[in-house]
Amino acid sequence: MFKLRATLPRTRIEETRDKYDVVIVGGGPAGLSAALYTARYGLKPIVITKTIGGNAAIAPLVDDYLGIPEIPGQDLVDKFVKHVEKYNVPIIIDEVVDLFKDPENQQLWCVKTKSRSKPICGYAVILAMGSEKRKLGVPGEDRLLGRGVSYCAVCDGAFFKDKVVAVVGGGNSAFISALYLSNLASKVYLIHRRESFRAFETYIEAARKNPKIEILTNTIVKEILGEEKVEGLKLVNTQTNEEKILIVDAVFIEIGTNPPTEFFKKVGIEVDEEGKAKVNIDMSTNLPGVYAAGDAAGGPYKYKFEQIVTAVAEGAIAADAVAKYIATLKKTS
Repeated sequence: MFKLRATLPRTRIEETRDKYDVVIVGGGPAGLSAALYTARYGLKPIVITKTIGGNAAIAPLVDDYLGIPEIPGQDLVDKFVKHVEKYNVPIIIDEVVDLFKDPENQQLWCVKTKSRSKPICGYAVILAMGSEKRKLGVPGEDRLLGRGVSYCAVCDGAFFKDKVVAVVGGGNSAFISALYLSNLASKVYLIHRRESFRAFETYIEAARKNPKIEILTNTIVKEILGEEKVEGLKLVNTQTNEEKILIVDAVFIEIGTNPPTEFFKKVGIEVDEEGKAKVNIDMSTNLPGVYAAGDAAGGPYKYKFEQIVTAVAEGAIAADAVAKYIATLKKTS
């Protein structure tokens, strides 16, 4: 059930114009959904993204997307992309570094990217930038990145076939990664700082029944050990303060994500206590014409249930709101 292929999100580059109806930043489920719906409304959208699929593309297994059971995340993303491609929506691989009003036309929002000299502008912008993997912040983590420290089990798990590995975290991502790695590694330790877990019970039960997985609760990683590669972890029991060394060949860190808070603050978007863009029920932000959807969206009007299906729904809601916004804008201009 958990034997999945290890692939990275695919990318492609398109030639682009300077002006579109909608600029969508982010190519994950929310962004691709927004692209599909805005195109179906007859608008001209463009997607600008660092990678296609976001965190969904590196999910070892997706078993909660209605009608498509037990599918690798990359396969599901491929289906999303093919659907968007049907409407000839350009997708460019680049990073958006700024957002500002067009000085010559205040109806337009423009984005600046790392690779392009000219900005790309539109009547509206949908920010579906997702979130980046959160780090442990312990000694050895940065130094040994790519040499046994990983944030993606499906990307790097194959390098540790028949080895001993550890997964740090207590949510769905941690358990899914542990289950995936159990098909490759000789032994998998699942390390969590608390006694209870945030993961779905089905994943927890599957891990507990798996003879290759050993769960260590009330435990934190104090240091990642090794010279040229990961050789072990220094662990501390949070209840007894007892320290011990756990010999492993790799550690996969799955402790959540961080939204693009600094970018939001830089461009003037209000953020919530988690650093996510505050949105209204139609996914609009405090900047007229700028919307946010998916994992990067937050605030009191956002129901916090970060799943692929909710990201897709939020992308569709944002697209519908954008279509109405642009129609009103053009009617009054």
